[in-house]
Amino acid sequence: MVPAIHRPAEVKVNLRAIKDNLKAELAHLKPGQKLFAVVKANAYGHGAVKVAKLAARSGASGFCVATLDEAIELRDASIVEPILVLGITPANEAPLAAAHNISLAAPSLEWLESAQKALANKNQVLKIHLAIDSGMGRIGFSEDHEFIVANKLLKDNPNFFVEGMFAHFASADSSDESYFNYQVKRFNHLKELLTVKPKWIHIANTAASIFDKDIKSDIVRFGIGLYGLNPSSNPDSADLASHIELKPALSVESELSFVKQIHAGYGVGYGSEFVADGDQWIGTVPVGYADGIIRALSGFKVKVGSDFCPIVGRICMDQFMVLLPEKKPVGTKVVIYSDQEADPNFIKRAADYTNTIHYELACLLSDRLPRTYHE
Repeated sequence: MVPAIHRPAEVKVNLRAIKDNLKAELAHLKPGQKLFAVVKANAYGHGAVKVAKLAARSGASGFCVATLDEAIELRDASIVEPILVLGITPANEAPLAAAHNISLAAPSLEWLESAQKALANKNQVLKIHLAIDSGMGRIGFSEDHEFIVANKLLKDNPNFFVEGMFAHFASADSSDESYFNYQVKRFNHLKELLTVKPKWIHIANTAASIFDKDIKSDIVRFGIGLYGLNPSSNPDSADLASHIELKPALSVESELSFVKQIHAGYGVGYGSEFVADGDQWIGTVPVGYADGIIRALSGFKVKVGSDFCPIVGRICMDQFMVLLPEKKPVGTKVVIYSDQEADPNFIKRAADYTNTIHYELACLLSDRLPRTYHE
């Protein structure tokens, strides 16, 4: 998708905030821990290459992504630090990962056997992290027998370097630690079955670290916290308190592209879900759900100039309309998502309004919105 640079709309990213969040987490690490910055999904909408380069300069020891293509993008941008692909990569792509010095998650014995065949044909060595399903129900080893056999396959295997072993928590951001503790117990059980010796054994994500969970982890995979957002983001409960200061880094801004007065009986948008009950001023903003501003935000208030104005009617693919308190000039600044936690249009409040989490709203921001960076 081509960035729409000739339209007044952009995602603004505060690099100083990202750097400060990273520095705060580095200071919070336990002795000997390393920080891997999670830059998957275009760095949660913030721009993967730009964020990764900043993180590398600021003390990150490595990076985590979701797909092999995301990892190759970083390598092509001259990122030299370790990169781990957290998701499943088809086993036949193992040689490509090895050629780019990219580490892959190894989720099963079957995957290892298939990857070994592909690697042996090219006499390559692949760095792997054994993925453990300790209760997420997603990917990874969960049965003792399969894990034991996999360890035997890996022992002195010329095609694999066992760089790590990891799992992911389902509820590290919850005040109820019962399932968290269950996952720790399951992970530790499989760790005791290891006969190979990974360089890093890691289970800590942002939540486990900033909420000071009592676990041992060689690496903290620092994701949503890098962008200044609290991982405890359930619309139905209060956030847990972070033990480091988090500075939100992202805002979304545009302008009024058109302003007109409508009269009683006039409808606004598809389906005419909003109908004027008198003379009213309507402003059009040239951003829509194709940019990631989802239709569920209808009724949410965005900042137009100095006023917070509700979105009226259905959000269109490329535009949405707001109800203005008075006539405002075309070109008036519109802040859709604010990076200030106290603002009514802070991205967390938008997520609460739509009964989702801020991760989703940030990741949905499409490439049609240019990213601009400032400090």
